[in-house]
Amino acid sequence: MTTTGAQVPRAERVRGGFQRHLLLIFSMQFVAVVVVCLMGYYNVAPVFAVVLLIVIVSALTWLATERTWRQVSTLARWVGNWKEGQADLDALQSQRLNQTDSDVATLARGFHNFASRIAGYNERERNFTRDASHELRSPLTVIKMSTDMLSDEPDLSEFGKRSVQRIRRATREMESLVEALLILAREADNGQGEQDFIVNDVLRDELANAREMLHGHPIELQLEEPATFALHGSPRVFAVLCWQLIRHASQYTGQGVVQVTVQPGMVSVSAAAGSEQDSSAPGQRGFEYAIAQRISERFGWPLSLHVQGGNRYVAEIRFPKPLPVSV
Repeated sequence: MTTTGAQVPRAERVRGGFQRHLLLIFSMQFVAVVVVCLMGYYNVAPVFAVVLLIVIVSALTWLATERTWRQVSTLARWVGNWKEGQADLDALQSQRLNQTDSDVATLARGFHNFASRIAGYNERERNFTRDASHELRSPLTVIKMSTDMLSDEPDLSEFGKRSVQRIRRATREMESLVEALLILAREADNGQGEQDFIVNDVLRDELANAREMLHGHPIELQLEEPATFALHGSPRVFAVLCWQLIRHASQYTGQGVVQVTVQPGMVSVSAAAGSEQDSSAPGQRGFEYAIAQRISERFGWPLSLHVQGGNRYVAEIRFPKPLPVSV
């Protein structure tokens, strides 16, 4: 909220008023205590009266200080109780703060501007995710339906069939990428679609999809399950996270085996470096790992990446609160 030219001089006139009020209050207290002590020293007043006067002066000082501090307390309550769409931001506008100290008014205006910007960001986030979800998924759905229809054509050549398969794989990969970006774009997506699910079951389905998307690449996907556990969360988010790591490992190895292992409270994705890859390549983490890391940070699933044996890429996702499969 911008201020008018008439309001700025008013703020300048009261600048430092809060400090002056406190200085005046404590100066008066000091003078009063000195006078009372002198009255007791020269026996003008009895000791009991001196003590009583000191208590009265201290109480009056406290009341005056509390009244001066009330502006700061009111602002603190506004800030502490602020929630988007619930707080009375109009109360923080400078038109209502003409009679207060300029420092408090500056804090109030700053918080009002900050809260207004946050509300604007959240509104743009909602608009973006709603529009992107519709405008990106709709053409992808059309492409999928078209490739399904083309694949059923009896006169389609072998080259055409291979092209349709490539389009289908690229479409599914694009769907996964769009879903990952929409998950990250939604600020309040942590609780969306949460349920109890078995990690091993989701991984089997995801590896089946990944094999189809990696069809034609010299990559073999393997799943090892020395452990089984469940999670409470979004199975789709978990699947997107694992796919990004599988994709990153596939690019790292170039050709060979990408192994997904389920261990107690942890899932690891590993691959050996290809003949043309530098053993330090995991340091070049790339776009897929960046998305996976942001998803892991959002949902509180710590992700680490390191090298074993000099050339083996290992990405580990740890889950702080695994559940037994019986749940």
